[in-house]
Amino acid sequence: MPYTSHTAQIKNVITGNDVVIIEPANVYGCTLGDAVFIGPFVEIQANTVIGRGTKIQSHSFVCEYVTVGEECFIGHGVMFANDMFRDGKPGPDRDSWARIVVGNHVSIGSGATILAVTLCDGAVIGAGSVVTKDITEKGVYAGNPAKLLRLL
Repeated sequence: MPYTSHTAQIKNVITGNDVVIIEPANVYGCTLGDAVFIGPFVEIQANTVIGRGTKIQSHSFVCEYVTVGEECFIGHGVMFANDMFRDGKPGPDRDSWARIVVGNHVSIGSGATILAVTLCDGAVIGAGSVVTKDITEKGVYAGNPAKLLRLL
């Protein structure tokens, strides 16, 4: 059976100063602010903006239409998902995909899943958590679904 082979690539990326991308990485059509760090085996899709000083650790996936603020930490294997399969299957129209917004100084623990939500400045998301609703108060959240453990 014939197939098409693709390699990881860094393509059509707007970068600030002192950006570090550890290869292999699949980073395309996005904007990376000053002093951003991208670990190996990370994918960042088009129409995504990563703010100044943010660090994204290995094996994380940042889908289209995500905005991450400044000085954030995204742990290993964090997954962002904004196609909510409203019709029971993948949405073919990119314009129907939700937007995800992560505020400034947010920390997201390894293995967390961030769905179509907004995370306020200073939120801390525990490892392995699934965030299904907006986080509007600065605090520590964990679980599936993520719930407030304590305010900060």
